[in-house]
Amino acid sequence: MKRLQKGFTLIELMIVVAIIGILAAVAIPQYQDYTVKAKLSKSAGYVAPIKTALAVYNQENGSFPAAASNWSSLGMGTPSAVNEVSTVSVTASTGAIVITLTNIKATTIDGTTVTMTPTAGSTAITWSNACTSTEPVVVNFYKC
Repeated sequence: MKRLQKGFTLIELMIVVAIIGILAAVAIPQYQDYTVKAKLSKSAGYVAPIKTALAVYNQENGSFPAAASNWSSLGMGTPSAVNEVSTVSVTASTGAIVITLTNIKATTIDGTTVTMTPTAGSTAITWSNACTSTEPVVVNFYKC
């Protein structure tokens, strides 16, 4: 008598579950790192127009504004709020931009401040960053 196979054996099902478990163990941490990097990228994009405005002001006036918290002195309106940056300020006379990160990764990154300090050269402005966090993703992203 010939018996027809109907369905999967228990071992086949266990192998599939094990493969899915291994893929999930690798994919979930990678996805979390990806979302953190995407949020950090959004915060860096938020600061880009401020950097440009400071560079233009420095090129036209030979220094950074004495009252940099006044956005109109930089020739721009108040920056629109984003979820990833809770505060942004520009230090008078030095032009340093200080941002406070939020809604990125609650346990290790939220509350981190990143200070971007400009150095005016003869033809360009270079930016150096300092972070209050030791979180590798932040340190590597902003090159603190």
